[in-house]
Amino acid sequence: MKNYIIVYLWVILPFALTACGIDEVKDRPNVIIVMTDDQGYGELSCHGNPILKTPNLDELARRSLRFNDYHAAPMCTPTRGQLMTGLDAARNGAINVSSGRSLLRPEISTMADMFAENGYHTGIFGKWHLGDNYPFRPEDRGFQETVWFPSSHIGSVPDFWGNNYFDDTYIRNGRRESFTGYCTDIFFKEAMEFMSKSVKAGKPFLTYIPTNTPHGPLIAKEEDIIALEAAFAESDFLDMEQGLKNSLVRYLAMVRNIDTNMGKLIKYLEKEGLTENTILIFTSDNGSTHGPRYFNAGMRGMKTELWEGGHRVPCFISWPEGGFSAPRDIDGLTQVQDILPTLVDLCQLNTHASDDFDGISLAPFLRGEMEVPQDRILVINYSRMPIGYNSASPYSQSILKRESGGVLWKRWRLLEDRELYDLASDPLQQTNVIDSYPEIAKKMRSHLNDWCEEVKHIANVPQRVVIGNDRENPMMLTACEWLDVFVDQQRQILNGTRKTGYWELEVAEAGEYDFELRRWPREIDTPLIEESKIGGEALPISRARLSISNINHFAFEDKKPFMFEGLVKTIEPGQTSVTFTVHLEAGPMALQTWFDDKTRETICSAYYVYVRRK
Repeated sequence: MKNYIIVYLWVILPFALTACGIDEVKDRPNVIIVMTDDQGYGELSCHGNPILKTPNLDELARRSLRFNDYHAAPMCTPTRGQLMTGLDAARNGAINVSSGRSLLRPEISTMADMFAENGYHTGIFGKWHLGDNYPFRPEDRGFQETVWFPSSHIGSVPDFWGNNYFDDTYIRNGRRESFTGYCTDIFFKEAMEFMSKSVKAGKPFLTYIPTNTPHGPLIAKEEDIIALEAAFAESDFLDMEQGLKNSLVRYLAMVRNIDTNMGKLIKYLEKEGLTENTILIFTSDNGSTHGPRYFNAGMRGMKTELWEGGHRVPCFISWPEGGFSAPRDIDGLTQVQDILPTLVDLCQLNTHASDDFDGISLAPFLRGEMEVPQDRILVINYSRMPIGYNSASPYSQSILKRESGGVLWKRWRLLEDRELYDLASDPLQQTNVIDSYPEIAKKMRSHLNDWCEEVKHIANVPQRVVIGNDRENPMMLTACEWLDVFVDQQRQILNGTRKTGYWELEVAEAGEYDFELRRWPREIDTPLIEESKIGGEALPISRARLSISNINHFAFEDKKPFMFEGLVKTIEPGQTSVTFTVHLEAGPMALQTWFDDKTRETICSAYYVYVRRK
């Protein structure tokens, strides 16, 4: 059985304060990290965008140290896990955006853990995407104030049904709460209120604002849409296909809103006298979703791809009192794993994890004491979406593989161990020169092999959601965490996607457990065999089944007893859910469910299962 070590802040905090001194804590810099979602390097006017104007972000860039060769992962979760731990995705467990592969290993200390242990007030406002259940939620991982939504985007399977960017329901400190306004506006507003409370309490703060925008669905405020339509009318893109134009208008309108909120944040810091002693970081989680179709800042590739446009993103760092060199561009390979060790260094945090980071501290480069090492080699590796798999498979694309990685060294890019590009002569990565430079390829391949040897035993170990713990009981499991099967969009539930999956779980303590199986979430309370109140395909569900690992249960059907690996119940008209009660012992288990039709053919698994230890 895996042992989950939970360190409570009210136990360790007094020791942390004693170790460093209360006055020393008060004098430490505040930290704000803003990470946008799916905004590419080119979605800034200071990077040459031909349509969008981002005056506030441009001004921040002008005041900041700017890393020119800074890289994230090509998609959401791996980047976020690397930011939070300073470790490669293959080492921290968060290798994919869904399919049970987005869970950050619970035994690893996070950025929020480290700051909280050093007397900081910690808060997150926006997208977490590193686990929706205990012990993976942000409130379980060191964040003391949380306003967030589950999974990858607003409108995902575990999200409150019907959230649409305006007047949504989010999770505040473990409980759902209704908010008024536009999503990004809410997250920035809540973050500023949190910072004001921290200042009033005399505590430095770590504020993490991971926006959900400009990730799809592309829902923007009307004022920003109008502004972008006007910008298009004055651009060189008048002949753009209308569908693409409509999509791009809304995508860029969301970035404009981010820029507006960044302006409000900067003014807030100035008004409150916080600018000088606050480290402000702006970055994005991966490449653009639209760049290749209109402007890609001279790069090839987009989100989810290993070409440069998939993972090279902006990174601006400002701290007026920090003794940094004058604002400038900094060359040399840097990555998202570098942010945490950099903050540990800059904020002088007491931590035992500093020797274990995969990233390096950027502090010497920010201070102008030295340049980024030119011989640095980076590996980018993450698992792919399990498209085409309707049930779990050991061959799923969500299994991380050696050959799915990219290796970065100086101007060279080795992709999937079969393509080599020289960015100096071929920035658009059009010509594979792997046969022309065998020694370069050999050196980079050797680094990849060494890296894979280090992580191969842990990269694909599934992390287990814990059921029956008092920190989250009752709880809701969703198809989002089916291992190696992708179901993470509410439209998939509407369409009745024909997929089955199972959850890897850990039972916190022995007892009686209720498992309530549903096709629709509780908040819309619709019968299993009917369409939801907002549409969707009806499914001819006739019975429900449940299986827990290898436990055999004695069941009855048509008044005749039979042995069945699991439990089975017939569905009655109007029934909204099916509940099974099972005695469980503490320890690891696998849970699988099925909805069958009258012929006993499986339709799908239950998309939602509510679990309660009685």
